[in-house]
Amino acid sequence: MAQEIHPTAIIEPGASLGEHVAIGAYAYVGAKAVIGAGTVLHHHANVEGRTTIGSKCEVFPFACVGTKTHDLKYKGGEPGLIVGDRNVFREYVSVHGATNDAEYTRMGNDNVMLAYSHIAHDCVAGNHLVMGAQSALAGHVIVEDHVNIGWGTGVHQFCRIGAQAMLGGMSKIVQDVPPFVIADGNPAIARSINRVGLERNGYTPGQLEAIKQIFRLVYRAGHNRTQALEILREHKLNDMAEFKHFLAFADRSDRGFIAGK
Repeated sequence: MAQEIHPTAIIEPGASLGEHVAIGAYAYVGAKAVIGAGTVLHHHANVEGRTTIGSKCEVFPFACVGTKTHDLKYKGGEPGLIVGDRNVFREYVSVHGATNDAEYTRMGNDNVMLAYSHIAHDCVAGNHLVMGAQSALAGHVIVEDHVNIGWGTGVHQFCRIGAQAMLGGMSKIVQDVPPFVIADGNPAIARSINRVGLERNGYTPGQLEAIKQIFRLVYRAGHNRTQALEILREHKLNDMAEFKHFLAFADRSDRGFIAGK
């Protein structure tokens, strides 16, 4: 199939379109945009700035991908956005480029952003992220793989969200959410492990038991964070991938973990 470009679409000179790209009525593609093979821009979709979008993505009406940062520290230059493959941007989604020249906001593969959700400047989102409608990541947030963010949730600048975590709807995230955890509330606290999500992603009973022990030691055993992490490092299961991942996440945490109930 050749490119399908509606006659009312605006494709600025300099834009690069891959094979089998489809662009609907009144859509806009900026001069420095690169659109990968098989990607679809529905009517009134917008791709701006120095933005690279991978293959087989889908941008729905009125979504704005690659627009200028909100960051008041922006001083010009050419920051941008890099998006992987098979990402879905539903209606009115916004994803901003980075703030500083030659830096990028980044998204991996197979992410789904529901209507009105927002990813701000300099964020790094991994793979298989699902963002509920009207949820938002502030600047410099890092999200690992297989994260589910509920409706209306806000994540504070510079927070990190660990792999396989779930953020409950309308939650306020002001500290890091460790891997494997369900966080919920305003401000959010750690409620339990994300057992259903982990099972759906193929975690074995042995892996689930290891994650339960991590959660218990960090959030239920009465230890402070330093004590809990030291116990995890000395634990008999510390050679398991789940322990290693949790400890590596903790080593990179600057804002501290969300509290437990």
